[in-house]
Amino acid sequence: MSFIDVIKGRARQDKKTIVLPETSDKRTLIAASKILEEDIANIIMIGKAEKIMDGAKWLELDLAGVQVIDPDFDPKFDEYANLLFELRKEKGMTLEGARTELKNNYLMYGVMLVKCSDADGMVAGACHATADVLRPSLQILKTAPGVELVSGFFILDVPDCDFGEKGTFLFADCGLNQDPTAEEMAAIADSSAKSFKNLVGAKPIIAMLSHSTKGSAKHPLVDKVTKAVEIAHAKYPGLLVDGELQTDAALVPSVAKSKAPDSEVAGNANVLVFPNLDCGNIGYKLVQRLAKAEAYGPMLQGIARPVNDLSRGCSAEDIVGVVALTAVQAQLV
Repeated sequence: MSFIDVIKGRARQDKKTIVLPETSDKRTLIAASKILEEDIANIIMIGKAEKIMDGAKWLELDLAGVQVIDPDFDPKFDEYANLLFELRKEKGMTLEGARTELKNNYLMYGVMLVKCSDADGMVAGACHATADVLRPSLQILKTAPGVELVSGFFILDVPDCDFGEKGTFLFADCGLNQDPTAEEMAAIADSSAKSFKNLVGAKPIIAMLSHSTKGSAKHPLVDKVTKAVEIAHAKYPGLLVDGELQTDAALVPSVAKSKAPDSEVAGNANVLVFPNLDCGNIGYKLVQRLAKAEAYGPMLQGIARPVNDLSRGCSAEDIVGVVALTAVQAQLV
């Protein structure tokens, strides 16, 4: 059974309600129909019911089980507007501004549903940039207790792969933090370990990646990674983390024996922490496209309630997978 099939099975055991606000995108409509068909989650869509159902009819989809919320007629609109005003008034938000924002920004409306526990999570990003998805989430939901920063990760399920957790990996940060400091890399490692354990169910073995392995190169970029490992060991003593490691040393046992023979992580890593966003984003897309891996994300970790992003190049099936993952995250909140 594939990784995502296991996740879908977990989602069915305790069904959650997930908001899909991007109702003008046909991939979202197709995904919603598939989610209902597979009984993965309850779905809320935001927009005009007639327009959504006309789109479903044109695509020959069954969306009869979807709950559609139109901000113009939602009986809870005033409650959401008043709460948004209270939460943002110190930042200059007026009540009229809150009402206008909710009328025009379906992403914000979805976040308010999650904030008020009228939904368990939200998935968006098929036709919005990550910043558009993240901004209302951080403004309204905030970070989870004890979390130092929000970061992004992908779960990659690589076919016919003996490395990682039977071919399943977590890559971070691939979508959010441009150039994390050593302290931030350590925090990303801690959050990623928790996400891997919760979603994959296996022990996280974390490699801090670099172009150098154990001092084979000298450069400030290498120093940042080695410092991140030192900080992770000090702040999060329960983590199995090592670095700096080149990717082959992190993944391949035979290479690990020659490059890092004393490392518990080398040759066994299933969580890869990249030194910057360029490396992370390039790396996951290479694996996705060249190794034909299933890539789910960019998932967000560290927000108080589950909100997850999508690549704008995602397929409808990608959305289904991220909704299933979001539902499982919601079970653990």
